[in-house]
Amino acid sequence: MKNLQVVDLSRVLAGPYCAQLLADMGADVIKIESPSGDENRLWGERDEDGISCNFASVNRGKRSLTLNLKHEAASEILHPLVRQADVVVQSFLPSTAAKLGVDAATLRAVNPDIIHCSISGYGERGELFDRPGYDLMMQAFSGVMSITGHEDDGPVRAGTSFIDMTTGLNAYSGILTALIARSKGAGGASVRVSLLETAVSLLGYNAVAWLQTGVLPRREGSGVWHLVPYQAFMCSDQFILAGATNDVAWRRFCTALGCDEYALDERFVTNDMRLANRAVLVPLLEERFRAHPVQHWIDHFEANGIAVSPVNTLNQFLTHPQVIANEMVIEARKEDGRATKVLGMPFKVSNGPMADVLAAPKLSAHTDAVLRERLGMDDRRIGELRARGVF
Repeated sequence: MKNLQVVDLSRVLAGPYCAQLLADMGADVIKIESPSGDENRLWGERDEDGISCNFASVNRGKRSLTLNLKHEAASEILHPLVRQADVVVQSFLPSTAAKLGVDAATLRAVNPDIIHCSISGYGERGELFDRPGYDLMMQAFSGVMSITGHEDDGPVRAGTSFIDMTTGLNAYSGILTALIARSKGAGGASVRVSLLETAVSLLGYNAVAWLQTGVLPRREGSGVWHLVPYQAFMCSDQFILAGATNDVAWRRFCTALGCDEYALDERFVTNDMRLANRAVLVPLLEERFRAHPVQHWIDHFEANGIAVSPVNTLNQFLTHPQVIANEMVIEARKEDGRATKVLGMPFKVSNGPMADVLAAPKLSAHTDAVLRERLGMDDRRIGELRARGVF
């Protein structure tokens, strides 16, 4: 993707993450923000340069250009950039995108070969097509919160914005699919993704179970509704996640836990029986786990071929040798040469670039450079447009 040109008009998480993946793979990504900047610049903790860690997590490797899309002269800058580009990513409400002239119909008229990716909250069809969408709102709307948490508690948010981030991955996949088709002569294309469609796909077996059997999944805390045991247990020092995904594994589970008698108990022999007697079995297992620390049980379970994991905190996980070995915590370079830590790519390509990762840009850091390089503007013209409030 070394020569791929991308215009990123998106904000917050999903679109910027998609464009960041393109940048990681070598694309030249110009992030176009309003003069006040992407609102994600204001959310969360800040680094020593005042850049939000939320913003930094999805905007590395890009160049920042500010542009007031509401200004009548904005098209004098946007349209030439689009003519040169291969991909445009935008995440405005459908009605707003049309009003600002960044919708697929407008920009594909400017460049028929462009791959135009629009990201919305609720999809571009149906009565809710123009409703604003955010990850947490979609966790509620999609039913995810109805199956997250403990049975007797209220709705619980998943601890990470997984719908947003997965939507970004879906957008990346759609763009690559369209680029491959274009390389084979199909021409430009429109790619549509939304938080709603992502949420539906992520429901997976929970949704299919209801569609095919009418059974609604329940909140099961750290466990799952269709397997017992498979959940977190408190040890003498911290929690551990352990389980048996079939009846053979259940017998090995009991051996590791030092309670072979449970494997022979007629109440627990099969998974169906364990499901029926969950309320009896789980307290018995909890009592066994509390007798020793996590590492004791990890040693015993791994010796018996049973998958097991400590319930890590983020700092424990992000410093784990396995994470480091897989290059999932890497360094990015700021414009002054200083290094800052960021997350690595979730996939690796043998001929992918990723040699020199640039940190997220300060607002408007590259406006003048992009206008000179891409549009051939001189200082006088740039000064005139700035005085008119175009950027």
